[in-house]
Amino acid sequence: MKQDGQESVVSKVSKPSHKVRYGSLLFLILALCFGAGLGGGYVAFQLYPPTTVVDRTSDGNAIVNGEVGNISGVVEKISASVVSIITTEQRGSLFGNQVEEGAGSGIILTNDGWILTNKHVVSDSGQLSVILSDGTVYENVKVAGKDPLNDLAFLKISGVKNLKPAKLGDSSTVRIGQTVVAVGNSLGEFQNTVTSGIISGTGRPIYAKEGSKVEALTDLLQTDAAINPGNSGGPLVNLSGQVIGVNTAIAEDAQSIGFSIPINSAKGIIKHLKSSGKIARAYLGINYITINPEVAKEYELPVKKGAYVFAEKGQSVIGDSPAQKAGIKDGDIIIKIGGLAVGDKGSVASLVSEYATGETVEITLLRDGDEQVVKATLETYGQ
Repeated sequence: MKQDGQESVVSKVSKPSHKVRYGSLLFLILALCFGAGLGGGYVAFQLYPPTTVVDRTSDGNAIVNGEVGNISGVVEKISASVVSIITTEQRGSLFGNQVEEGAGSGIILTNDGWILTNKHVVSDSGQLSVILSDGTVYENVKVAGKDPLNDLAFLKISGVKNLKPAKLGDSSTVRIGQTVVAVGNSLGEFQNTVTSGIISGTGRPIYAKEGSKVEALTDLLQTDAAINPGNSGGPLVNLSGQVIGVNTAIAEDAQSIGFSIPINSAKGIIKHLKSSGKIARAYLGINYITINPEVAKEYELPVKKGAYVFAEKGQSVIGDSPAQKAGIKDGDIIIKIGGLAVGDKGSVASLVSEYATGETVEITLLRDGDEQVVKATLETYGQ
């Protein structure tokens, strides 16, 4: 059961430490958490042979030609938009205060200093520094906000106007088997490195563990790209140099299995950030079960994909929420969000997270066998 489409309840991740790793409660460990807040992420790179260009030229995931297939060209497009994040924190001990340092990666969102990274990379106290690909260092960077339902955080560098923002792609059109590239501060050396791989799975749920705390992450992109310490928060990009994911975790007991948060999951917050300068996540306000063939059989549902609005305990539709105001009821089956199919293009949570607080989204649902379309005006999560 999920609230606002979450696969499971998300708990806060503890402050990062170089002795802590991050990954699945079942079999995952966080990609290389290190120092006061780091971890894995990952890099993927593989030479893609020139072929034809698909007509949907606006969709970077569909473009495969000689120019974008050139690995060096892709790296040149993204490298200036990837930063190293250094954390410094003082901790008391029997031997006095000790300084712990950590390193991670981040993605430049705007030319005036907004940076996207993993929540587990940054610490709740201490100092943050950002190092650009050309070696420029910015001290005392501020944590502007964190996504309450995902492993994402937003940093702000003050007094800058000439940073190079990354181009964001569409993670809903990612194809299994397509070549991807990840860039980041591998091994905490403050220098971007890359590795290559393919998308080996989509819509993957994991439990990412740091210390004794666990965070549930959903709809992740799975890749076979090599994961290195310090890559957490760095971008996973397609062969057009567009960011399609934020690298976050690896599997501990398997080789070459890494995970990246789809960039669409951050687009709503980014959109609100650019328009208002504030961090806010939009929410719908439902508990539901993601429908698969087993769930459809158990609950005798007429479809094998979608989201079944249901709660074993408590409310399936949160009182005074956007969902309730839109007329969504217990037992409804949500099949589309904004015209995108739930299941094929992501969970309800992922699809809703593409919208900013205050936006109105069309929701297609089944009720008693009849298809209906309702409109919900999204509100800020936690308010």
